Amino acid sequence: MPLASLWFDLFNPEYLAASPVMLVATAFQIWMLVDAVRRQEWIWAVCIFFFSVFSALIYYFLVYRPQGPAGGGARGFELPGAGNRRRMRELQSRIHHLDNARDHFDLADLHFRQGKLAKAEAGYRAALERDPGDIDTLAHLGQCLLRQNRPAEARPMLEQVVASDPRHDYGHSLMALAETQTALGEADAALASWRRVLEHNSYARARVQYAELLAARGDRDTARKELEETLADDIHTPTFQRGRDKVWIRRARRLLRTL
Repeated sequence: MPLASLWFDLFNPEYLAASPVMLVATAFQIWMLVDAVRRQEWIWAVCIFFFSVFSALIYYFLVYRPQGPAGGGARGFELPGAGNRRRMRELQSRIHHLDNARDHFDLADLHFRQGKLAKAEAGYRAALERDPGDIDTLAHLGQCLLRQNRPAEARPMLEQVVASDPRHDYGHSLMALAETQTALGEADAALASWRRVLEHNSYARARVQYAELLAARGDRDTARKELEETLADDIHTPTFQRGRDKVWIRRARRLLRTL
């Protein structure tokens, strides 16, 4: 029976006297609910509250018991996002006690992946205060600013990273610089950056945006060739990467129809 329904029966003395087993089950369910809330396992908390005691039993064996009361030990099955929340709490604790650049950087990366760009920016800047020369932090802060539509602020950071290591982060920093240059209307510089990316990589993200600039310049043949190669390569791309590239494949098909 759902905990939401049992809750009202707890105040009925006749029910408690007649159903000691249900009383124990309800107490266990409440115990697991409190633990789920304490760990901020909100999906589990909802399941335990609205569904039967079996939800609490599953939580006990898959989350509470493997991790222990303090959250340590080996990990069992995790619902989506549980690992990130746990990692965030760990990093926040380390920052409180140690306050080093790497922990600020790692926490900012988690915020960035969640789309919390303002928090990510604050974390990257905190990391740079503690290690001003770290190009990983500069690169990620530049990309964070770009995603916040602040390309003018992003450009000097990304230029510094690319000058230090043109292939930094497997070409992703150079791609971010090309996108920044495009956003600032610097088409020549962007085309040159995309060519540098494509010398060593065949990312759909790079090819499609390069083709878009070429098409805007009137070089339709070269643009068409890039798009056709992008679509041909997509067939042989691993499944996980195809999922990431879907947005670029759609843009490639849409642009190809206009050429």
